[in-house]
Amino acid sequence: MFQNSKGRKSLHRFYCEVSGLGGYSRVLALAAVWMAASFLWCGSGAEVRLGSEVLADRTFGPLRGKRVGLLTNATGVDRHGRSTIDRLRRAADCRLVALFAPEHGLRGEHPAGREFPNGTDATTKLPVYSLYGPGPVRKPTRAMLKGIDVLVYDVQDTGCRSYTYISTMGLAMEACGEAGVEFVVLDRPNPLGGQRVEGAMLNPKFRSFVGRWDIPYLYGMTCGELARMIEGERWITNRCRLTVVPMHGWRRSMVWDDTGLPWVATSPNVPRASTVLHLVATGLLGEIGGVSIGMGTDRPFEYLAAPWIDGARLARILNDYGLPGLRYEPAVITPTRGLYRGKRLSGVRLRLTKPAEAPLVALNFYALEAFKKLAGRDLFADAIKRKQSFTMFDKVNGTDATRKALQAGKTARYLVSNWEPDLEQFRKRRQAYLLYSP
Repeated sequence: MFQNSKGRKSLHRFYCEVSGLGGYSRVLALAAVWMAASFLWCGSGAEVRLGSEVLADRTFGPLRGKRVGLLTNATGVDRHGRSTIDRLRRAADCRLVALFAPEHGLRGEHPAGREFPNGTDATTKLPVYSLYGPGPVRKPTRAMLKGIDVLVYDVQDTGCRSYTYISTMGLAMEACGEAGVEFVVLDRPNPLGGQRVEGAMLNPKFRSFVGRWDIPYLYGMTCGELARMIEGERWITNRCRLTVVPMHGWRRSMVWDDTGLPWVATSPNVPRASTVLHLVATGLLGEIGGVSIGMGTDRPFEYLAAPWIDGARLARILNDYGLPGLRYEPAVITPTRGLYRGKRLSGVRLRLTKPAEAPLVALNFYALEAFKKLAGRDLFADAIKRKQSFTMFDKVNGTDATRKALQAGKTARYLVSNWEPDLEQFRKRRQAYLLYSP
């Protein structure tokens, strides 16, 4: 009952109430407080130690005596905000010689899709190699890896296949295999937890940087577990010498709020841990267009709004589906970006009351149904009139089957049931690579 912030507040209130008791009753009550506090400490996120922290506890053993490259960004910090860059620079028995940056840059300064060149880090004066351009560069070259014995990966991911960090990780593993460089993953939590597996599997015909590996849209694995699967399933042409430094205390049932860890924005549009949940609940709609999903507000991905939407009616339609763990509320927004920039829009806000129960990916498709019921709007047909390409929508979905089914009038419920046989096969296939218990 006390394994979250609400529980801690309840415990504090209980303590205040029993402190006024006298005699034996007070002793028993305070003993109960002590036991609850012990449970709170042991069962809460305070026990989760990141791979980077475990590595430091082991005095950086796997890196001892080696020249180290570090693939990281602003998320590469421990629970106290200490960056892995600084900790490796101060480690006595290894030498940090180069930094590598994924999409958004070393300090998370670049917006989605913007390439950036190699440079020098102003703080450390170390070379920074871009793994997101310019041009076709998406993995370390032999020149970048020259003089490096081991490449360390410490990047917080979102648990969503289309987020490019896991593509970067696997391609870096492949480059290290080609160059004879070791690869070490400092494991981190999947913020969606380790049990949520949703969405379509990748069709190899749609393999891209936003869908590189043969996994579903939400795959329910940590980056370390996924690295083991990439290696074990031979999804890269050159296998590498892989070491995963596991976390201590993380369980598959944990979402981010259960870990007790601070959240660092994984990219400019994901400022909060809760944003990850909303990203997968509305992000696919953003690839079709025609509605605002809250970009250019202080709550990206949390809204569905457009000039033709009646927020109260849309909320009723969506809530009538009776989907667990969520509700929609009427809302009004004025986005500062996108198709409706500067316009006051009516719509709904998605509230996740029990995130672990909410069917996140399917919400995109229930919304498409609801738009037709509300206003007879078919976002795909509207996009065709705008002469918009569906290339990115298909790449992000990992298949064109989703779009074709929706255009043919298939329901969201049909899509979810159609995913299940492939998802069950994936759950069995990933089992050999999992590191953590339920």
